[in-house]
Amino acid sequence: MGTLRPLTALLALALLLPGCQGAGAQVLTHLSVPAPPPVDGRQTRLWVALAARLGDASLTLQGDQAPLSLRDGAGRQIKGQRLSFRWRLQTRPQPLAIRRSVLGPFSSFETAEQAALAWRRQGVEAIVAHPSDWEVWAPANSEAPAGFSARLEQTSSTQERRLQVSTPSGWIDLAEPVTVEAPGGLRWDGGVFAGPFRLQSDAYGSWTLVEQVPLERYLLGVVPHEIGAGSPPAALAAQAVLARTWALGNQHRFAVDGYHLCADTQCQVYSDPRQAGAAVRQAIASTTAQVLAWNNKPIHAVYHASNGGVSADEDEAWRLPELSYLEPQLDRPGGRAPGLSLPLDQQQEIETLLAQGGAYGSAHPYFRWQRVLGQEPFRRALGARASAIGSPIQPVVLERGPSGRVVRLALRGPGGQMVLERDAIRRSLRQLPSTLFVIDPMAEGRWRFRGGGFGHGAGLSQAGAIDLAGRGWTVDQILRHYYPGAQLLPLDRLPAAEGSGGGS
Repeated sequence: MGTLRPLTALLALALLLPGCQGAGAQVLTHLSVPAPPPVDGRQTRLWVALAARLGDASLTLQGDQAPLSLRDGAGRQIKGQRLSFRWRLQTRPQPLAIRRSVLGPFSSFETAEQAALAWRRQGVEAIVAHPSDWEVWAPANSEAPAGFSARLEQTSSTQERRLQVSTPSGWIDLAEPVTVEAPGGLRWDGGVFAGPFRLQSDAYGSWTLVEQVPLERYLLGVVPHEIGAGSPPAALAAQAVLARTWALGNQHRFAVDGYHLCADTQCQVYSDPRQAGAAVRQAIASTTAQVLAWNNKPIHAVYHASNGGVSADEDEAWRLPELSYLEPQLDRPGGRAPGLSLPLDQQQEIETLLAQGGAYGSAHPYFRWQRVLGQEPFRRALGARASAIGSPIQPVVLERGPSGRVVRLALRGPGGQMVLERDAIRRSLRQLPSTLFVIDPMAEGRWRFRGGGFGHGAGLSQAGAIDLAGRGWTVDQILRHYYPGAQLLPLDRLPAAEGSGGGS
C-alpha cells in the first residue's frame, strides 16, 4: 500500500492562507504527530494504545513492584511509585485552522481504507482516521472519488493541551516525547503491563497512553482473549499465527495518531500478558515469528467466532479486492452438504443450510440463533432519516453473496428506504450476530431473523478451528483449510516494512 510516513507529513503540511481563517492563521488538514517505527523482522516492537482520547480528566500511573521513571523531551527525569498527570489549556502562539475534505463515517477500518485507496488513485493524498467513527481525510476541496460524497470540515483552535506532572514543588510542564519506564510493571485496567510506555499527543488534540510491547509478548495478551485459553493446542497455535499476522498487516491502522494498534475490539483485544497460562505460552512459542503470507506479504488475517457452517468471501463483509485465500466454502467434511452447492443465493437454500447439522464448529452457542426485531431498532439504524421514511419499517433482503450472507439490506417505509451494505448491516443492527440469516414477518411490525454464526464469516472460524483441533488436525492443516494457498513463513523472510505501511 506504500508508506504512510510521508503521507501523514504531507497531509498535515501547514499553509499560510491569509483571509481564510483570519490573517496569518496556520491551516492544516490535521494535527501532525510522528508516525511510529515500522514493525518487521528487524524491529518487532508494537506501539499499542492502552488508553486514547486523554486530556479532559487527570491521569494517575501506578507502579506495581517498583517505582516508575519518567523522562521528557527536555531531559527532565522524575521517579515515583505514583505519577499524577493533568492537562492545561495553553494559548497557541498562532491560531490554527483545520480544513479538510472528509469521507465517511464508515463501519470499519477496512471499508474506510478502500475509500482512501479510491481517493489516492485520483492522485489525492488521503489518510484513514478514527476521531469517533472511521473516516478518510484529504486536503480541503478535494473532489470525492466516484460513488462517494465528501463534506468539508472547518474548525479553528487557539488553544492546545499541555501535559503536566505533579512534583513536590508543584505542577510542571512536560515536553514530548514523554516516556515512562516501569521496572516492576505498571498497574493498568486490572492488570500489570511491562512497557516501556509513552504519553503522546494525537491528531485530534487529545493524548494517548501507549505501550511499546514486543510482538511475542503482545500475543500473550491477545490469544487467550480472542479464542479462549482452554482451546486445544493446535487451535491456540493457529490463533497465535493469525494474531501475529493480523498485527503486522494492520500496523498502519492508527498511523495518523502515532501508534500502531489499539487494545480493544477495533483491533485485537489486548490485556495483561502475565495472565496467559502455560498452554497459551506453549502455542505462541511453538509458532514463534511465524506468519501466514501470500506473495511474501502478510495476508489479511481476518477471523471470527463462528461461520455457521459456511465461510464467507471477503467481499461479503467488506468491499475489498479479490483475495484468493478467502473463498466461500461449506465448512464441513468434504466441503459438501446434502442438496446444497455454492453460491447460496436463494432464501430456500439458506433455509436448508440452517436446518442442517454436521458442520465444523456446530457446538458454538451462536451456530444457530434467532432474534425478533421491532420498529425501534430499525428507527435507531435509520437515525435522522427515520421520520422521512416513516412507519412501519420493513427489512428487505436485496442481495446475497455466494455464501448466502446478506450484502444489501433495505429498511423500507412509506416514504422511501435506506440501504445498508456489508459490515454496515451488523454495525447498524447490533442485535444480529451475523449476516447469514433469513427474515420472517410477524405481527405488529415485528420481524424474526433466523440465522447462523457469529461475526463476519471470512477466514478462520474459531469454533471450527477448535472442532478441527479436537479431531486431531494440526495447525498447518487448520490454516490451510481456512486460507487455502497461504504459506507459513518466518517473519524475517518478509520484505522490510516501508514507513508505517502494511496490509495486503
